Amino acid sequence: MKEHLRSDKGNFRAIVCSQRKKGQRIYELRLEFSGAGSGAFAGAKAGQFAEIDLSSTALPLFEGIPEDLRDISSRKILLRRPFSFSDVTVKGDKTLVDIAYYVVGPATLRMTTLSQGDCVDVIGPLGNGFAMPKTKKIAVLVAGGMGYPPLLHLAKVLKTNCPDIEVIAFAGAATAEQMPFEIKPEQISHTPEFCITDFARHGVKSLVATDDGSVGFAGFVSDCFCQWLDQCGVPAEDMIVYSCGPEPMLGKVAEITGEFEIDCQVSMERRMACGIGLCQSCAVECKVNDSKETIYKLCCKDGPVFNSDELVFD
Repeated sequence: MKEHLRSDKGNFRAIVCSQRKKGQRIYELRLEFSGAGSGAFAGAKAGQFAEIDLSSTALPLFEGIPEDLRDISSRKILLRRPFSFSDVTVKGDKTLVDIAYYVVGPATLRMTTLSQGDCVDVIGPLGNGFAMPKTKKIAVLVAGGMGYPPLLHLAKVLKTNCPDIEVIAFAGAATAEQMPFEIKPEQISHTPEFCITDFARHGVKSLVATDDGSVGFAGFVSDCFCQWLDQCGVPAEDMIVYSCGPEPMLGKVAEITGEFEIDCQVSMERRMACGIGLCQSCAVECKVNDSKETIYKLCCKDGPVFNSDELVFD
């Protein structure tokens, strides 16, 4: 097999391999890169992202547009949209990149019409990904809602590159219907332990929480994580936590890991218009060591992954 060459980020064309609907408004898109694009994305780290141009992508038929998006669906898409990766796979001289997304506006609505053989313009891989643990015995992944894609990618990387580290995933959503995973009615359980197939295929155990208690732990995923911490008996110095999801949840995870003195990295979300630090639109407030002052860093360039103890959460 020809050795796969890796290169830095760039502007590439990708071919759509497949598109499938995973749940209510939740889709998974698979892109194929070749040539220089394949080399660049072959080296993508879990937690990095890409900016996709959807300006010329068609809208779905009117009846296929959710009612709450019909008034804004025809807006022009001027800016690229950022997406993290749920998986990256190298196959010969091609690299396959999986992107899971939720339909929230006119751009992601158009994204649902992409089909096999279509071409998309992509800039990436961008930003800084998760740092690999060097001396830890257990890695804990805490995902809220659609925060799971980069953590799913991370689960694969950890199990491949750090086989001696135990990995456990926590996944939360408001209700069972909004859980971004395929859950069959017969699988529904009201205990936290739940086999999420996406994580299980990497040999990762998972625990689930829903705000309304419709599946798994009844309450926030951060509370489920905190309860587990109280009972697990793992020394803080042997553990690292990675988290992605809504900012209030990340703030709570940061608070919990701070109290337990556990290393924690979080993936932040901002409106990243350019993805390369030019537009300055994705500022994140950060602490300054030994000072009460704060500074602003860019989510796209300095992040999106940050150490939780350097961030200022409201």
